[in-house]
Amino acid sequence: MLLEVVEQGSFAKAAELRNADRSVVSKQISKLEDDLGVRLLNRTTRSFSLTAAGAEMVKKAAELRLLLHDTVQMAENYHQEPRGLLRITAAGYIGKHYLLPVINDFQKRFPQVSVELRLDDRLVDMIAEGFDLAFRVGEPRDSSLVARKIGRNRMLILATPQFVETFGEPKSMADLADLPAAAYSSAYFRYESIRYIDENGEPQDQVITPVFRANDAEILMEKVLSHTAFFTAPTFLFADDVDIGQLVPLLPHVQLPEYKSVYAMYPHRDLPVRTRLFLEAVRHYIGEPIPRWERNIPHLESLYQAK
Repeated sequence: MLLEVVEQGSFAKAAELRNADRSVVSKQISKLEDDLGVRLLNRTTRSFSLTAAGAEMVKKAAELRLLLHDTVQMAENYHQEPRGLLRITAAGYIGKHYLLPVINDFQKRFPQVSVELRLDDRLVDMIAEGFDLAFRVGEPRDSSLVARKIGRNRMLILATPQFVETFGEPKSMADLADLPAAAYSSAYFRYESIRYIDENGEPQDQVITPVFRANDAEILMEKVLSHTAFFTAPTFLFADDVDIGQLVPLLPHVQLPEYKSVYAMYPHRDLPVRTRLFLEAVRHYIGEPIPRWERNIPHLESLYQAK
């Protein structure tokens, strides 16, 4: 708990992580200090700082957490059948369209496994928050995590035929700046331009003009289907139940580089049985080398100079 308070930066956030009252966390830290006979934190009404003893104790707490994880994992690997709690965090769209079908099948096969799925575009601290697996678009920034590529992810520029009739068909990338766009935007990322490869093989960025922003892919799709905006869509947005037949590609002759792939991330290479089997089930469901979402897009091999 001391380690969680330091990692989260406050008693309140550590309490939220444990779904407990702030006073409970504060009392437990005070009890730890009493048991050890040394002050670990210098507290004020709004913040805290580590004492010298506290800094040493936090180092040991991190070592203890790893040791506890390894000990529990060792015991779990002796089970013939996977069991226990599997905690997963994922971007909302990935969780809904690509993980939930796997979870449903997985729990039919292994009913002793419980699953907690946290859908959040926020980059979580997997170790501090106790997650076994994370599924994200793009390689992890945290070099301490193990990353495994689940599927490639290309980009498409799409609109409805009615949109093209109303606003005209663009002849060059520069024309896109004059057309209304729908763009992904969150507290962590804003899509402001389209990366493409010019006739000299050099990467370029074309600024777009968003008239609508949202942090939800399905909302963006609904906006585009209203015939009032185009959008640049990664191919993973085209799950089995999405009808791409209502959309047409804009500037299909332009070369678009591959977008950020979908990755699975986990804290340790030696995975518990339940985690390893679930990860393999996800990889099988999405498919290699051609990911599931690409199979739902007609003539993809002829669009945007696919490599």
